Amino acid sequence: MDTKLLPPIFPTVWTSEWGEDELGLYLDLDYQNVTQRFRWIAPGTFLMGSPETQHAVTLTQGFWLADSACTQALWQAVMGENPAYFQDSLDHPVEYVNWDDVQSFIQALNTQLPDLHARLPTEAEWEYACRAGTTTPFSFGETITPEKVNYDPHAGVEIGRILGKTVPVKSLPSNPWGLYEMHGNVWEWCSDGYGDYPTEAVIDPFGPTTGQNRVLRGGSWRSSAWRTRSAYRHRDEPVNRINRFGFRLALGPDR
Repeated sequence: MDTKLLPPIFPTVWTSEWGEDELGLYLDLDYQNVTQRFRWIAPGTFLMGSPETQHAVTLTQGFWLADSACTQALWQAVMGENPAYFQDSLDHPVEYVNWDDVQSFIQALNTQLPDLHARLPTEAEWEYACRAGTTTPFSFGETITPEKVNYDPHAGVEIGRILGKTVPVKSLPSNPWGLYEMHGNVWEWCSDGYGDYPTEAVIDPFGPTTGQNRVLRGGSWRSSAWRTRSAYRHRDEPVNRINRFGFRLALGPDR
């Protein structure tokens, strides 16, 4: 295997387990008896965006990405409180957190575990991981069903399970790279500011560092199927909190 594709694996005090399974390489963060699994996302090139905005993106560095949105259990272990609106159980994703709240969480976690290098994924990293090598609107194909994605089927012709709230993380099928609920459940904050896409091929892109809005991806339990597509972009001010906004962690050097 090309050594550029191999991840840095750090058997440290917080790595409770690491190895490889049928979905790829993984490592587990163990923090106060709460475990978060991360998947290694190897570098590569993909077409980012909807057909009318598609452009080639090359990510030259691999990164670790949490296989699920951050849970209420992990947030509570780090921050000592639980801001979530839907508190059915601690294995639901934490929501009702804004971008600034997430930065405080990441700072607190990195202070406790200085060699962790936790951060938010960039928008390009997020879409690359969501697509997981696919080119269809969803990592599951051309369409989705409520058995695969937690979204609002009232917005289209789909029928099936209607929940009207979050579901526990990892309770729906993963994408081909072992990442759960990349479509639906909660919108996920990215590190980037929101800006126009380039028209040419780019390498390791990063959105604006200033501006009014930050990027959110993936859709939520209240979104139409259209808004849970791999390519769909959403934005909001970093101070805004609603019960549809969450996040998932990435590990690696700041982008």
